[in-house]
Amino acid sequence: MPKFSKKSIAKLDTCHPKLKELCERVIEITDFTVTEGHRDKETQDLLQREGKSQLRWPHSMHNSQPSMAVDLYPYPVDFYGTKRFGYLAGLMIATAHSMGMKIRWGGDWDMDGNLKDQNFHDLPHFELVDIGE
Repeated sequence: MPKFSKKSIAKLDTCHPKLKELCERVIEITDFTVTEGHRDKETQDLLQREGKSQLRWPHSMHNSQPSMAVDLYPYPVDFYGTKRFGYLAGLMIATAHSMGMKIRWGGDWDMDGNLKDQNFHDLPHFELVDIGE
């Protein structure tokens, strides 16, 4: 069964407990790595300047403490394996739903199921929208 590395655990520990619980359930189904939880001002603004984020500090969901967003890569990491991101996103969204939570994926910002109407693709990104009770 897949499990998190120490680096993934450390990054996941910076996230909201519900987001952490969601990731802990999905790792039981498929392997992935956690590349980002909370981001400090310097990191957030750098990513925005590089075009990897559209938001400056403190407007990203990654900037709160705990972080309301997490970046995940299917493992083993393949930056060009976009289909695997879709598989992971489906598992994350379905599992969140089963837990009474709603999440937004960076491949479907408007959450309408149409993956072709996005202006900015951030396939590793997941954020809490509604955590339920």
